[in-house]
Amino acid sequence: MGEEALEHIVFMVGPLRVSRAVVMTWLLMALLTGAAMLLTRRMKRDPSLIQTVAEGAVLAIEDAVSGVLPEHTRLVLPFIGTLWIFLVAANLEGLVPGLDSPTADLSVTSALALLVFLSVHWFGVRASGWKAYLRHYVRPNPALLPFHVVRELTRTMALAIRLFGNMMSMETAALMLFSVAALAVPIPVLMLHIVEALVQAYIFGILALVYIAGGIAARKPRPPLRSAS
Repeated sequence: MGEEALEHIVFMVGPLRVSRAVVMTWLLMALLTGAAMLLTRRMKRDPSLIQTVAEGAVLAIEDAVSGVLPEHTRLVLPFIGTLWIFLVAANLEGLVPGLDSPTADLSVTSALALLVFLSVHWFGVRASGWKAYLRHYVRPNPALLPFHVVRELTRTMALAIRLFGNMMSMETAALMLFSVAALAVPIPVLMLHIVEALVQAYIFGILALVYIAGGIAARKPRPPLRSAS
């Protein structure tokens, strides 16, 4: 392992190396969990500004999920909502001086993509059962099974690499601009970082939602084509 890679290792647990990105992910998860507990414990009928913003965010996520999966909104909403909130916070974490966005690390985005990969099958099986769900991999012809498997793997890899590449390039570009122009361009770069962070979180979440919708709908066989009479 090179010196640059060793600089990102915070501590070790036996043979496992825990990187800075992993530690920041844990801290962010703890912070979001604590914030959620505080918000839900102090909810009032006459909401405060913070409660209004939180409820508006939840309603916006619910509308997005129901637009794609109206029949399974309650089933999918907790996972997609948590994923979106985490991604927004993780992408914006790089704005804090001295901190880096965990999503600019390939190991973190790979773990997120793996969660999406597993959730697609979990929701698909839960909605239709093992037999009905697995049957769609051999429809309309069992010879297509390898292609279905390759599709599942490649889109998971693309999901991880897309988020990692965009976040890493964004942080690198911002660092170069700050090093060259110093204080001349902080506000434009800051606004660009915020917009790009929100866009990348939305794209990752909406792709995860579409993949899950495809897994749930996979149990339904396509109707045969009818010839025009």
